[in-house]
Parts: sequence; structure tokens; C-alpha cells
Amino acid sequence: MYKKTNMESKIIDIIDKLRPFLINDGGNLEFIKYENNIVYVKLLGACAECNMMDITLKDGIEQLIINEIPEVKEVINIEK
Repeated sequence: MYKKTNMESKIIDIIDKLRPFLINDGGNLEFIKYENNIVYVKLLGACAECNMMDITLKDGIEQLIINEIPEVKEVINIEK
């Protein structure tokens, strides 16, 4: 069984705080992995289709995570 690292737990806690706002707009956010100081996520629902997705990702999600965890350099959306 995969055990989350302390860093991953911190990232997931931040994502869990953001999730209600995204769900309220018909979207969601899934944590995929943390590797080489980059957080990989998948935007779901309305967020995946929204033309404001890049702004939500970079100016919202990424900034909140970096403000809490300065080691994070970037947040990338995985579109699979």
C-alpha cells in the first residue's frame, strides 16, 4: 500500500480546503502526485471544461499552495 509523504499530506489538506469552492461551481480537483517540487492535479467536472481553467489553476490553486508550501514551484493540470 502506498503511504503518503508529509509533503503530500500538506498539499492534500490545502486541496481539501479548496474543494468546496470548486464543487460549488460544478467542478472538482484531484491530487495526482508531488514530484520534483511540482504538484500534479486533475481538474474535474466544470473546471475541466472552463475557459477560465488556467486562471483558476495558476492564480488560485497554485498561489494558495505555494503560499503555504514555498518548496512547491508549480502546479500542473494533467488532462487525462
